[in-house]
Amino acid sequence: MRLNEKRSAALRIVLSVVVLSGWFLNGYAQTTSDAAPTSVASLKEVFETAWQRRPEARALQSRREAAQAQAKAAGLLFPEAPSFEINQRSDRATGNSGAREAEIGVTVPLWLPGQRTASADLAQSEISFVERRLLAARLRLAATVRDAWWNWQRARVDAAMAREQSANAKRLAADVARRTQAGDLARSDQHQAEGAVAAAEALAAQAQAALAVALAQLNALTGRLTATESPYNEAGEPTPVLDQAASHPLVAELEDRIAVADRTAGLISTQNRSNPELMVATMRERGALGERYGQTVLIGIRVPFGGGPRHDARVATAQAEAIEVQSQLILERDQIQADQQGAASRVEAARVQLDAAQRRAKLARESRGFFEKSFRLGETDLPTRLRIEAEAVEAERQEARSRIDLATAISAWRQSLGLLPQ
Repeated sequence: MRLNEKRSAALRIVLSVVVLSGWFLNGYAQTTSDAAPTSVASLKEVFETAWQRRPEARALQSRREAAQAQAKAAGLLFPEAPSFEINQRSDRATGNSGAREAEIGVTVPLWLPGQRTASADLAQSEISFVERRLLAARLRLAATVRDAWWNWQRARVDAAMAREQSANAKRLAADVARRTQAGDLARSDQHQAEGAVAAAEALAAQAQAALAVALAQLNALTGRLTATESPYNEAGEPTPVLDQAASHPLVAELEDRIAVADRTAGLISTQNRSNPELMVATMRERGALGERYGQTVLIGIRVPFGGGPRHDARVATAQAEAIEVQSQLILERDQIQADQQGAASRVEAARVQLDAAQRRAKLARESRGFFEKSFRLGETDLPTRLRIEAEAVEAERQEARSRIDLATAISAWRQSLGLLPQ
């Protein structure tokens, strides 16, 4: 009786965990579906949905407009907008002898030698850099989405296999119970079968909780509910073609950063002083009351002194930025090459593992059929039957996970080549 009470208590705990897990998933689904009831069924759709929520995507149009405005500014006649001046002088506060003077003029900044060309080159580099940085940001997001996606797929496989194992254990326990009542098996066999059911239910609850966590991580990227029952494509992403990786987005981004840094240094080197200014003004004046007003025209130019140490500091800072990015580019290329080689090796290893797992699962299923038949005929004891069942379930789980591992390896290979999800 005590043994039955302990077993019943354990079963109640396991069932409580399963019920709580199901209640959590239902509550989460209802809460999220109220905000955005949708179903995302593919990796590409998840990625595009996640990208629309990224700050880079929302600020893209503004960055493009800023870069294009900078290019237009480099094509103007003047580096800065002209300024308008109005001055008036009189001696009313002093002698009030009638002296009057009014001046109206325009001050126009002038381009320094080479500044206009350098500004245009920098603007074109910034336009290109905006697009390259966009592609690099999408690739970085793709890495996060791929990890979350395949973790979710792996959790789905584990949860499905755990449910299947629990169902098989229950069917076996029911068969053992009938044969125990008929006197074909001992009660100790029934206890072992019920213990296997409890263990399977505990594993199913654990797998269901892991699935809820993986799903929550995926939903955090998309901001909406991903349907748990969405179909899984065993093919995953297509195997990459090596010539598709001619220009890696991360390398292209750094190359454009180098171009921007170099041209920034070139522009700063031309700005060794503030821009000179051309002044054109007209003046109307009289010396005393009763005299006639005279009209004069003023044309002048203001040339500031050189920047000196301040200018040298700006040039050195820009050159240091260019050198730093160039060094980073070398390291990034080496890292990308290593990632590509490692990813290709993992794909080949995953193919071998999948082939072995498939052969093992096939043999385990055949063995399960043999021992299931012999157990019904009374030629095999229950411990052997339970061991064969556990081995078959483990082989099927390993086969299913091997398929996910191969798809994950291919996805990681595409990531190392700079390819977005498909």
